[in-house]
Amino acid sequence: MQLRAVDVVNEISPEDFRKHYYDPRQPLIIKDLAKRWPAYQKWNWDYFKALVGDQKVALYNNVKSDAYTPINTADDYKTFGEYIDMISAGPAGWRIFLFNIFEHAPELTKDFDWPEDLMKGFVKRYPMLFTGGASSITHMHFDIDLSHILHTQFIGRKRVLLFPNEEQHKLYRKPFEVLSLVDFSHYNQQEGSPDYNAFPALKGANGFEVILDHGDTLFMPAGYWHHMEYLDSGFAMSLRALQSSLGGKLHGVWNLFGMRNIDTLMKKTMPKKWYEWKRREIYRLAEKEMKG
Repeated sequence: MQLRAVDVVNEISPEDFRKHYYDPRQPLIIKDLAKRWPAYQKWNWDYFKALVGDQKVALYNNVKSDAYTPINTADDYKTFGEYIDMISAGPAGWRIFLFNIFEHAPELTKDFDWPEDLMKGFVKRYPMLFTGGASSITHMHFDIDLSHILHTQFIGRKRVLLFPNEEQHKLYRKPFEVLSLVDFSHYNQQEGSPDYNAFPALKGANGFEVILDHGDTLFMPAGYWHHMEYLDSGFAMSLRALQSSLGGKLHGVWNLFGMRNIDTLMKKTMPKKWYEWKRREIYRLAEKEMKG
């Protein structure tokens, strides 16, 4: 993998943001965007526990899903308060995925602003909270709806690996899925991860690496692949904005209601043949990338 640093700014004008990052689809860290929000000071474990501690939430472990598992299948359930207690006690490889805390505590929406000076099309019904214990992992994927994302980290640090969508076959994308076949777990510190012998095309993948800290906002352009590892227990909020083009919107709709349903159906009706076809296709496309 060829990795470089993500650009970092304290502030940025809407004109510069669009010209240098939004239009060319380049990631960016904005340091001061969230510091003007009340959430920057208010949001912590105790505050959330008092508001939604009794809410039952779906939990996900670090096990990478296999070929026969429908996406987004929870591994356990606890109340949000029980979960906070667990990850506060020490490293715990459990995370919460797409928890819409704002449905249960709508007053939280007063604690931040929608940065519509930077981009339009925010899906305001669905700001999402992502929470993880230290050592938890979000495996390499891209967001299925192909929205642009402003991902703000609160409490703790998180290591993020990013790749443009066009690198998908070097990442061994699973057909009809938004997931990579490669396991990137502890890629920066564990020998043999990722496995270049098994996935040689990965050597030519060009991407980015960054560590997010409290208050950092990461702009992830639509379709960007991302792998995240929680260095500390923490949480982040994602604000999603639809693409401005009709083609981009329609592609996201297809992914959500066409591609995903086809994959789920095939996994249920002919899982072995579907898996074998996918695996052949993954390696065929990767080989094609290596040949140029």
